[in-house]
Amino acid sequence: MKVVILAGGFGTRLSEETGLRPKPMVEIGGRPILWHIMKTYSYWGFNEFVILTGYLSHVIKDYFLNYYTRYSDITVDMETNTVEVHQHRNEPWKVTMLYTGPDTMTGGRLLRAQEFLGSERFMLTYGDGVSDVNIPALLASHEKAGKRVTVTAIQPVGKFGSLDIDGGNLVRSFMEKPEDGGTWINGGFFVMEPDIFRYLDDGDKTILERTPLERLAGEGQLNAYKHTGFWKAMDTLNDKNILTGMWTKGEAPWALWIK
Repeated sequence: MKVVILAGGFGTRLSEETGLRPKPMVEIGGRPILWHIMKTYSYWGFNEFVILTGYLSHVIKDYFLNYYTRYSDITVDMETNTVEVHQHRNEPWKVTMLYTGPDTMTGGRLLRAQEFLGSERFMLTYGDGVSDVNIPALLASHEKAGKRVTVTAIQPVGKFGSLDIDGGNLVRSFMEKPEDGGTWINGGFFVMEPDIFRYLDDGDKTILERTPLERLAGEGQLNAYKHTGFWKAMDTLNDKNILTGMWTKGEAPWALWIK
């Protein structure tokens, strides 16, 4: 199953770090947060990624094009123009990078990936948040519910999309960033059926978190997987410093692959 990652925004609230690189390439402990997100999925056996780029897309492309040599031990013989690799450090990943434009909205970016996703179920997440979410349990929740979309619901200090969830984990309503806050919020880490694309009918201007998810909730087609573990988005420099501190101290709850 493919994992789609939204990685095309400007990251204006993290402008101290995003002048020369896109937000998903801001580093935690010397590795881009995008790498941390991909390692989470890879830990659970999901290794095929579709990255939807936009702002400074070449930085992401260059990172993966040079990944092999970046993290391997090599000797470069400049006289003979040869390279000897001593220690291989790579990942079992297949990475497709799609340029979806600098100003395209989240739903529009996803719509541009339709031909690469085909008629298969896929996962979707944002390129700026880490979590110890149990991906197989998320998928099982989606399969059991039988809905078009499952969203991971979390309970941090609220400033994101509010979810009204009934006793059967069915999302009754979806409201993006309500003024009065909310108990359960949109934490990303979605599972989606391919007919999600018929909800993205405003082209590049489609904001996934607005009309599409609101419609799905209204139709009873938006399932919630409640995650009570660790989750944190990297929205500001303070968020970045908090995550870096956790990683440096060896106390990064999302780093399941090193536990």
